[in-house]
Amino acid sequence: MPDFTQAELAAIGLSLRIALTAVAAALPPAILVAWLLARRDFPGKALLDAAVHLPLVLPPVVVGYALLLLLGVRGPLGAWLEAQFGIRLVFTAAGATVATAVMVFPLLVRAIRISVEALDPGLDEAARTLGAGALDRFFTISLPLIAPGILAGAVIAFAASLGEFGAVITFASNVPGETQTLPLAIYAATQSPGGDATAAKLAAVSLALALGGLVLAEAIAKHMRKRFGR
Repeated sequence: MPDFTQAELAAIGLSLRIALTAVAAALPPAILVAWLLARRDFPGKALLDAAVHLPLVLPPVVVGYALLLLLGVRGPLGAWLEAQFGIRLVFTAAGATVATAVMVFPLLVRAIRISVEALDPGLDEAARTLGAGALDRFFTISLPLIAPGILAGAVIAFAASLGEFGAVITFASNVPGETQTLPLAIYAATQSPGGDATAAKLAAVSLALALGGLVLAEAIAKHMRKRFGR
């Protein structure tokens, strides 16, 4: 087993923490947006759909730059957050989490939307005629049935979070011990003389984490599909 330096362990731990936090923060709004896009018709739906998927088609550096303009110390929202609450996102781990969450949000929405669209509307309608409220129907019928899709989206988003580079380095920079995630540590190693061995070691860790997460998620998804009869 290879030996890791303190800085390398810090980068690995930070990547895991940011990935988990980003997915957890993005998941509730992703479920809401996926439900709206799948089940509701409203003015501006096409515009919302396009806006949600923009991070998939824009270069990550552009997304990071847009966040810098909006949430930077001179940005309208960033300046307000710092003045009102003392919250500064740019060049911080919290900022790296925000950038990662923005990049993986469309992945969550797409996976969950597919599950919602596959859900039989008759089940919800039957529960409604029996007197069940909207929230009751959602949490007792719809949510369990779309849970495999939610899980699949969360795992894909988690794996993508571990590899996010462009938006993070643009908005949060590459500060060792603060914002240097695993991909950024790999990049820094490739730019350093004699850093090839370190880069290869960290790349192997990144690959193992991504594969492990995907395998685990597939096993859990199969169990949930069997449990809920899907």
